Amino acid sequence: MLARRVAGALIVLSLAVLPASAQGPVRVPRQLSLAQALELSKQNNPTYRQAQANADPAAEAVKAAQWAQLPTLNVFSGMSYTGAGSSTFGGTTFNQTSPSVSSSYSFSANWQLNTRNFLTPSIQRAQERATVENIAAAGVTLVSDVTSQYLNTLRAAAVVGVAVQQVTRDTAFLTLARARQQVGQASLIDVLQAQTAMATAQVQLLQALQGESQAKIELVRRLGLPADVDVDSLQLVEPFPLVEPKFDLQALRTLAHESNPTLRSLQEQQRADHISVKAARLDRLPTFSISTGLSGYTQQFTNESILLNNRLLGAQATEANCAFQNEILMGLTTPIPGGIIADCKAYAGLDATGNALQPSISQAIHNGNSVFPFSFTRQPLSVSLGISLPIWDAYTRSLGISRAEALEDQAREGVRAQQLATDAQIQSQLLAVRTAWLRTQIQDTNRVAARQQLQLAQDRYRIGNGTGLEIADAQNAVTQAEADYVTAVYDYHLAVVGLEAAVGRPLR
Repeated sequence: MLARRVAGALIVLSLAVLPASAQGPVRVPRQLSLAQALELSKQNNPTYRQAQANADPAAEAVKAAQWAQLPTLNVFSGMSYTGAGSSTFGGTTFNQTSPSVSSSYSFSANWQLNTRNFLTPSIQRAQERATVENIAAAGVTLVSDVTSQYLNTLRAAAVVGVAVQQVTRDTAFLTLARARQQVGQASLIDVLQAQTAMATAQVQLLQALQGESQAKIELVRRLGLPADVDVDSLQLVEPFPLVEPKFDLQALRTLAHESNPTLRSLQEQQRADHISVKAARLDRLPTFSISTGLSGYTQQFTNESILLNNRLLGAQATEANCAFQNEILMGLTTPIPGGIIADCKAYAGLDATGNALQPSISQAIHNGNSVFPFSFTRQPLSVSLGISLPIWDAYTRSLGISRAEALEDQAREGVRAQQLATDAQIQSQLLAVRTAWLRTQIQDTNRVAARQQLQLAQDRYRIGNGTGLEIADAQNAVTQAEADYVTAVYDYHLAVVGLEAAVGRPLR
C-alpha cells in the first residue's frame, strides 16, 4: 500500500547518502513511482541535504565532550636565530658577540577534573538526538512535500483526461449535428454551437496540458533535479486507492506525542537544558588539575672562533695567575707542599707555546657548540598538582544558573506549545480528511447523475425531441462534475498527506 511505500522511504531518508557529485548524472525514469521520486529527492533535494549536514558535527561534539574527560597533550618544536649585539631585559644589558641558532621542544600534559566534564557528554548526546530528530523532521517534510506535488501532478493529468473526454464528446456532437443538418433534421445553429463548444474544449485541453507540464516541472524541482529533464515523457504511475478513513483522534494524538520528530527534537533539547542546569549548579564544586611536561633546547653560535678566542684569553689569564701564585709560593720561608704548579700552561689548557689552546680543549669546544638542531639539553621533568575552589565570583555562577534555568523553562514551554500545535493540527487535518471523503462521495454521485443526464439529452437529440443547447449544457455539466470529482479525490489524498505530516509517520 501507499503507506508502506512512504514508510520505507522514510527509513531510507534516515540513512547516510553519498554526495550527488559522487553518484554521476541523475537519470529520471520515464515511469516514475512515488518511491522512486522520494529516493531521488532524498539524494538531491538541497533543503534536506542541508539538514543532513548537521549530523556529523553533532556526533563529533559528543566525541569531543567524551575526550575532554582525558588529559590534553601538546607537543611543540621550533627553531630561532639571534644576531650579535646587546639587548636589555629587566634593566640588565646582555651582550652577545656571535650570532646563534637555537632549537627547542616541549611536551606537556594537562588534566582538569570537575563535574562539568562528566555532564557535558550527556548534554551533547541529548543535543545529538535532537539533531537526529530534526533530520527526521526534515525527512517527514520532504516526504509530505514531494508526495503532495506528486498528487498535484496526478491531479493535473486527471484534469487533462477530463479535457480530452470533453473534446471527444464535443467532436462527436459536431459530427452528429452535421449529419442531422445534412438530412434536414437540425439547423445550422446546432452545427455552429457544436463548433463553438469544441473550440472551447480544445482551448481548455491546451490549458490543462500546460498545467500538467508546469506541475511536472515543479515536481522535478522539488526532487532537487535540474530543469533539463524531459517532462513531456515523464509518467507518474503510482496508484492512490480511495479508502474510507477510519482514524481515531485520540489515538492519532497519542501516536504523534510518541513519534512526531519535531516534538521529539524539542523534548531532547529540554533534556539537554535540564542537564545544563545541573552542570551550572555544580560549578560551585572545586576543580582539580594536574600537569606535567618535558622540554629541551639547543644553542649553537655560528662564529665558533669567538668562543675559541674567549676561551684562549681565559686560559692565558689563568696561566698568568698560575705563574703569579707560583712566584709567591716560592718566596715563602716555608713552602706549601704541593702548592706549586709545575706547568701552568698545561694547567690552563694552553699548548707549549702558550698562544693556542690544547687540541683536546678546542675539540671539546667545537663538540659542545655543534648541537643544532637535535642535540638537545634536556630540562628536568616537572609535575604540578592544583585545586581551585570558587569562593567569590561577583555572582557570575548565579547568573549562569539563572540563564540555564530560563533556557530549561523555555524549552519546557516549547515542548508544550508544540504538543498543543500538533494536537490542533491533527484535529484540523482529520476534519479535512473526513470532509474531503464526504465530498468524494457526493461528487461521485453527482458525476453519475450528470452522465445519465447527458445520455438522456443525446438520446432525445438523436430522435429529434431535444436541442443542441440541451446537449451542450449536459456536456458542460458532465465536465464540471468530473472535474469536481477529480478535485475532491485529490483533495482527500492531500488531506491524508497533511494528517500524516502532522502525526509524523504514515497512517495507511
